[in-house]
Amino acid sequence: MIKSRENSIGSKAFLIGVFLAIIIGILTSFMPGLASNYSKIIYPLMVILGVIIGLSIDTNERDSQVFLTTGAIIVIVSKFGMESILISVLGQGVSGTIYSIFSALLILFIPATISVAIKTVLKLTNV
Repeated sequence: MIKSRENSIGSKAFLIGVFLAIIIGILTSFMPGLASNYSKIIYPLMVILGVIIGLSIDTNERDSQVFLTTGAIIVIVSKFGMESILISVLGQGVSGTIYSIFSALLILFIPATISVAIKTVLKLTNV
């Protein structure tokens, strides 16, 4: 199987971002002081990774449609998941960890989804 090089950067940024989201979720629930000290570095990095992911996605009709659909689903489910975790009966440590992971995923996927949406609209309007 031949791999395309243009999607290599986006796929690596995506894997790094999801890995960071999980690590951030675990760290913020078990070591809140450490996470709050580094949040000024970590969260802008997540936004930059999201933009890199969005800009590296090929905006042909199929790829952008699939990414926008799945990106919107991830954003919506993460937001509703955060709200439902807060009112659930899960243990405090588990719910805090899941809440933080969903929050970090939102920080990653919102800029990625917006970037792909803007690129798709620009391509559709031939700008």
